[in-house]
Amino acid sequence: MVNDFDLGERLRAVRQMQGLSQRELAKRAGVSNAIISLIEQNRTSPSVGSLKKVLGGIPMSLADFFAGELTPRRQVFFAAADLVEIAGRGGLSYRQVGPDLAGHALQILHERYAAGADTGDTLLRHESEEGGVVLRGRLEVTVGDQRRILEPGDAYYFDSRLPHRFRNPGDEECEVVSACTPPSF
Repeated sequence: MVNDFDLGERLRAVRQMQGLSQRELAKRAGVSNAIISLIEQNRTSPSVGSLKKVLGGIPMSLADFFAGELTPRRQVFFAAADLVEIAGRGGLSYRQVGPDLAGHALQILHERYAAGADTGDTLLRHESEEGGVVLRGRLEVTVGDQRRILEPGDAYYFDSRLPHRFRNPGDEECEVVSACTPPSF
């Protein structure tokens, strides 16, 4: 059986996926920068103990290091331009944090409602829970037989299986940050 595992290339890939320089990994692991460089160039074959020490700076177990495919880190930070418009019509804008929610348990939205904008006469329902905070403007929220006009700083949180609707009754844009779990929009 031929072993084509490239330990140096694997360490480089893991380090880069973590966003670490050789120097930063060396510092975290308590080894010299030269050691990291030599391992990545396959110019030295580290002992199991040495490799374990290096991986401790990531942190990553030996088992995960030698496991099959490397899984890239999920994006953590999103610039305003990275938010994805998922519903922009009729004076409504729902911009989602993250382009793909597969495997995620939470959906976060930056919502904007133009003056008079409304989610429609048909009340919404879906298998989820949702909540949000009004950042500016006013938002009328109807949940079942309850209705309230929320001002900046006010919030809502409810079981989304209840029929609900959102409407901006004001004369200025309303801005909300909301979350829904599981993602259902």
